[in-house]
Amino acid sequence: MDKLLKKYNDKLVEQGLCEEGQPLICGLDDNLVWNRSDPLCSILEEVVASLNINSLLFAKPSRGYFSILNYLTKDKPGAIYPQDCETRTFLHDIPVAVELDADKIIEALKRRKSIVVRDRGIVTFGIVSVEQAFIVYSSVCFAAFVKFFTDFLYAVRENKVDSTQQDIFLNAVKVYEDFLQKIKFVPSYEGPFDSAEVVIKAMIEAAKFTVDSRMVDSFFGNISYRLADTIYVSQTASSLDELAGCIDPCPLDESSCAGATASSEYVAHRDIFLTTQALAILHGHPKFSVIMSMVCNEKECKSRGLCHIKCPKKRSIADIPIVPGEVGTGPYGLCKTLPAAVKGKRGAIVYGHGLFTVGKRDFKDAFANLVDIEKACFREYLDRVKN
Repeated sequence: MDKLLKKYNDKLVEQGLCEEGQPLICGLDDNLVWNRSDPLCSILEEVVASLNINSLLFAKPSRGYFSILNYLTKDKPGAIYPQDCETRTFLHDIPVAVELDADKIIEALKRRKSIVVRDRGIVTFGIVSVEQAFIVYSSVCFAAFVKFFTDFLYAVRENKVDSTQQDIFLNAVKVYEDFLQKIKFVPSYEGPFDSAEVVIKAMIEAAKFTVDSRMVDSFFGNISYRLADTIYVSQTASSLDELAGCIDPCPLDESSCAGATASSEYVAHRDIFLTTQALAILHGHPKFSVIMSMVCNEKECKSRGLCHIKCPKKRSIADIPIVPGEVGTGPYGLCKTLPAAVKGKRGAIVYGHGLFTVGKRDFKDAFANLVDIEKACFREYLDRVKN
């Protein structure tokens, strides 16, 4: 258990979600085990004892996320309501408390997966693993970032930006811009690949770099490669930075049932391969790609509130189309909108969800497209703020 707690402590720090020494994590073994001692453990142990959970995570987010969360919660005593895909799918809303009180945390976590305690941090839990608590924590930070910057742009349009908002914006933009400029992927494997062994190694390397470059948060995102008549794709719910043993070979003739555990977006990947010359597909959640997909100029629209599944407008950033679509293969599944949008393009953005990019040979160009499109969305955002 100690090793597991350290693993997720380190992930929180490495992914820029917390500062060193901030995460407070416990897991249930024979007894409740903490990653470190802290006076707050007694309060949090009350929470664990009152819920049917196996782990708990509490931490103050790193400076940028902390400022954003405090701003979003200052006039929201009940909850905040981000509109990105992860929130709709996993969080629904994010409860808010004004003090670190066991009873208030218990009440919130009986119906939601997280709670933000203003001026203190985020509390999340896992029912079967510490990983679940980490995933939700990361998702809360991502959702808060996307909501703040989406709201900020609308506030600029309406001339309602306050000084605190402006300061948070300026600081976060500087940090993000500096970070984007440092990203450079030099893969060990150049395609086109000629063996399953090399395909798998290349996928593992590219997927981990996508996480390390913060082009995807927590365990979200997926990756695939076409080798002859077989598609190799990351498994559903797999962590992109730990893909070893989590890649499924799916024959196009469906002679194997491997697709049953493949990514929930496998059908979209398959149809992209079948309708384009791409050999590699990479799906991440770059923040400004998601933010810009949710920015709309329409003041009156019959699809408002259903934008993520049936937006009727053709929209794009530079040459990259933005399409609606839900995860999976339902009536509004992105498998019905994404493949046609990607044809002839470097990639496409799914509303509120993330960015899919393609590579003609390998993951070098797929990743370069991911970062280049994110940079274009970032520049477009700044241009709209200025104008």
